[in-house]
Order: sequence, then structure tokens, then C-alpha cells
Amino acid sequence: MNPTTHAPGLDRSSENLGLWLGLLGVVMFSATLPMTKLATGGFDAPQLSPAFVTFGRAALAGILSLFYLAFTRSAIPKKGQWKTLFLTALCVVVGFPLFMATGLRFVESVHAAVILGILPLATAAMGSFWLRQRPSAGFWICALVGSALVVAFVVLRANTARATGAAMSTSWADLLLLLAVLSASCGYVSGAQLTPTLGAERVICWVLVISLPFTVPMMLFNWPTAAVRVSAWMGFGYVTLFSMWIGFFAWYRGLALGGTVRVSQVQLVQPFLTMLFSVPLLGERLDLLTVGFGLAVVATVFISKKMPVTQRAAT
Repeated sequence: MNPTTHAPGLDRSSENLGLWLGLLGVVMFSATLPMTKLATGGFDAPQLSPAFVTFGRAALAGILSLFYLAFTRSAIPKKGQWKTLFLTALCVVVGFPLFMATGLRFVESVHAAVILGILPLATAAMGSFWLRQRPSAGFWICALVGSALVVAFVVLRANTARATGAAMSTSWADLLLLLAVLSASCGYVSGAQLTPTLGAERVICWVLVISLPFTVPMMLFNWPTAAVRVSAWMGFGYVTLFSMWIGFFAWYRGLALGGTVRVSQVQLVQPFLTMLFSVPLLGERLDLLTVGFGLAVVATVFISKKMPVTQRAAT
């Protein structure tokens, strides 16, 4: 099925609703980078610590998830599902937000948007290994080109930062952002394995709930002791309520109603929405280098989605 066809068993109204919900989820996720930057502040003017933002947003969203699971009378996961839930929690509750928030201390949100723009491609590559799929040669060419574009962007930005004496900080930030991409791709693939049996919304809820014994103490341990700007608390509130919880509800429900292949295409606009949000929220500026590399990365992701992927024979 290609992105212009309708998913079997779905009527046009369901597909359209799915597309709108998917777009709503992407819009919410697009503001995650600038809102996280707003919450943590910069290296010169730090606000909430990356650790507090990471564990605090997961703890509060986990409490909301606990009420949701109780209200919907959700079944407890089966014995064989707990290992995958814990792995997903390690990746999307701890790894991705911690690496992202720490990296954003040293680079602008628009810079991070280019690097995280390769996330759909990284997720597809991770899924091919994990789920025993066989992508075509064209897909791997796109993966190599996309990776090369990100590396080229990082090198060019490092050369620019070297003139201001911030090259070392930028290099570390880029490494952290790449680790964030790796964590998210692993977490998305492992979580996707549970979606058919648990349901999309319940996967993220259970992941957050089982993390509570760890996230709540870590949130309290990293609670800020110095004064923090109101804008930082607003950014923290956003990533807690929308990035960590409501966004997943809209995104997963959109995929279910509109079909994964078709709805997932709207994710291609996420890097550019992130850049647009970063301008009014953070006062950042867009330059031709950032926009150009962002366009190139999104183009490779778009082309890779057209490449065939087959399932390997079971051994």
C-alpha cells in the first residue's frame, strides 16, 4: 500500500480523521525541542536541570497514566511483555529525553531539529534488524546519504563554532543528540511490538507507570533549589503534558484510524515545524545552512519510505 491509497477496512472519514489526529500529534511533538530548551535554559543561563526535566516529566505523566489505566480498567500486561516494556521505558523515558535535554544546553533548537530529523530513518533501520525485515538497496542508500548529511552538517557547524571557541561543547552536544536518536529508535521499535496486543495508548501508559518507582525519587532528588524563570516551568509543563502524554494519544490513534503508512508521512514536516516554533519561543534565527540541510534530510527520509521492505523467512 502506498501513501495515497486507503487502508483496507477504513472509510474516507476515518482516514481523514486519522490524518488530522496524526498531524495534531506531530505539531505537539514539534514543539518538544524548543520547549525543552526553554525549560533547561542555555549553558550561560541554566534553568531546570536536564535530569529534573527528564524524570519530572515522566513522573507526572506516569501519575496521569495511572489514573487513565484505572479509569479504562486496562488489563495487566502478560508475563512475557514486561521485559519489552522495561526496555521501552529505558529508551523513551530515560535515554531519549535525557540525551536530548543535555544536548540542548549547548546548541540551538533549530540545530537539534536537523539531527533529530533523521529519526524516522533510524527507526526504520532499527526495525529492519529487530523485526527481521529485508530493506532494499535503495533504502540503505537513503540511510547512508541521510547519515552523511547529518555528519556534514555537524562538521560544518563545528567549524563555525570553533571560531567562537565553542567547538568542543558543540561536538559533545551533537554526540548526545545522536544518542537520543538511537534511544528513540530502539524505544519506538520495542514499543511497536506490544501495540497489537496492549493497544497503542496503553503501551505508553504502562511504560510510564512501571517507571514511577524510579522517576519519582529521581525527580525529587533533582528538584531545583535555585530560582527558576516562569517560562522554564511553562516549558516543563508542556513537555510533561503534551510531549510525554497527550501527543502519544493523538499520534497513535491517528495511525490506527488512518493507516500507519499514510499517516506517518505527516512526520516529515516535524523538523520544519520545530524550526518555526524555535523562532518565536526562543528568539533563534533560521539560516540557509540549517534550512538547506533540513530539507535534504527530510528528502532522504521521504524517498526511503518509498523503498520496498520484505520480511525475512523464519529460521
